[in-house]
Amino acid sequence: MRYQRAAQPLLLDGPEAARTFFASCFAESDPARECLWVAHVDGKRRCVHLTGHQGRESEAELPVRSIIDDAVRHGSAGLILAHNHPSGELQPSRSDCIATRRLSAIAAAMDCPVLDHLIFAEGGSTSFRQLGLL
Repeated sequence: MRYQRAAQPLLLDGPEAARTFFASCFAESDPARECLWVAHVDGKRRCVHLTGHQGRESEAELPVRSIIDDAVRHGSAGLILAHNHPSGELQPSRSDCIATRRLSAIAAAMDCPVLDHLIFAEGGSTSFRQLGLL
């Protein structure tokens, strides 16, 4: 797991800003393994905390407790997730959808909604929000 606190928070005010931001995160990751990045944002969608979680070749764990603990610790107003699919598949898997819904329900109960979950693959990226899954 990797933690980072931005000196000057970056504004993640939409899918394109999030795509650009997370693309640079994945540039540092092993492309043969799934990796999950979680951006914690304030009320103005400025990134106040970032974590990276290394997964395996076919899946990245969604550490719900750790994400929620970080949200409480940093006073997050929202979460934006991103993970990669080394297989090249841009569509969310069933397990991606289940894990995201689970985290989203818990985070929403704490007034810290999951704003989006992006999936990156060789052919680009896709957004749960734009697919109507959030």
